[in-house]
Amino acid sequence: MTTATAVKRVPDPVYPVMFAIGACHLLNDTISAVVPAMYPILREANGYSYTQLGMITFVLQMLSSVMQPVVGIMSDRKPRPAMMPTAMILAFIGIGLLAFSPSYWLLLVAAVFLGLGSAIFHPEGSRVAFMAGGTKRGISQSIFQVGGNSGQALAPIITALILIPLGQRGAAWFLLAAGAGVWILIFVARWMRNRLEEEAAMPGKKPAPTGIAGLTKGRVRGALLLLMLIIIVRSFYVVNMQGYFVFHLTDKYGLTVRQAQYFIFMFLALGAAGTFFGGPFADKYGRKRLIAASALIPIPICLVLPHLPIYLVAPALGIVGFVLMSSFSVAVVYAQELVPGKIGTMAGLTTGFAFGVGAVGSVAIGAFMDAMGVPLTMLVISVLPILGVAAIWLPDDRSSAIA
Repeated sequence: MTTATAVKRVPDPVYPVMFAIGACHLLNDTISAVVPAMYPILREANGYSYTQLGMITFVLQMLSSVMQPVVGIMSDRKPRPAMMPTAMILAFIGIGLLAFSPSYWLLLVAAVFLGLGSAIFHPEGSRVAFMAGGTKRGISQSIFQVGGNSGQALAPIITALILIPLGQRGAAWFLLAAGAGVWILIFVARWMRNRLEEEAAMPGKKPAPTGIAGLTKGRVRGALLLLMLIIIVRSFYVVNMQGYFVFHLTDKYGLTVRQAQYFIFMFLALGAAGTFFGGPFADKYGRKRLIAASALIPIPICLVLPHLPIYLVAPALGIVGFVLMSSFSVAVVYAQELVPGKIGTMAGLTTGFAFGVGAVGSVAIGAFMDAMGVPLTMLVISVLPILGVAAIWLPDDRSSAIA
């Protein structure tokens, strides 16, 4: 097989599909973001403890995290396009239960449906982004991940503009988002099925996937463990900032819940922007360098954040969010390069299992906050990013055959 023939096997980017799957990621993660956005509403209306609130997130994130690698392994063996609209149907059921649940236990059932939907969507969505990217797979993965992070960033706006005035039942508006997601994903699944059939009909053997050069199996395993640690630390911090920092803002600075939510929006929105700009930076300077920078730079700001005067909190949150989340999509691509040919498995591992393990801290932090109070809890969370120094020992990818 000639080099020219191999190059022709890489199709051109399909931008409509790239943006469609990114939009569906936004819808999916917006729906999931309703859960932490509802924390202040549920605590005020029903008197739930911080531990009970953390348990809802724990069920959602852990179910999603455990199932994502399983779905990724299954889809690597045999991609199943129909799973994507099915995932959004599960999210539709979950958000309906969340809006109308009269009891705490039904809230946990809602979290189960939302977790299953998220677990099924993410590995297959990442695969679609990979397939649609063609020669622009880095950009495609950034579009996909920015969609998800933008959905997460909407959580505080959801609280301020929808849940505070409408209460728990205001979540029913997101049934429209889930319905739109089902409709779009039907067309995306049809495109994916046609592309898979085209690839199956191509003559000759597909070129072997390439990855980071010069790594032994042991080095790859070690790099994956380090990468997982970094992702867990980042996820632990982001999940708890999203769910609990609002209580620090209301207690320490006397802000209303609505005012505090705009600070959280600053953190998450600039995090979504960082996700987009991290991709081009990593393409130019290396994925390892970007991952290390995103882990190390925020450490001093995170340490002083609980002690800052109110006028410095928003800028500090913006910087931490932008830098910390800049490696979100890059970490997925880095893992896929470490273990080439396992697109769904690595997507499920990095955005699924590791994120869910980080979410275990949501329960732990909730229980700690109940026992020790908000100020001490914020101090503990501020120290966690120090573990990100593990990024220094990741293998350099600049000699990789993959650009």
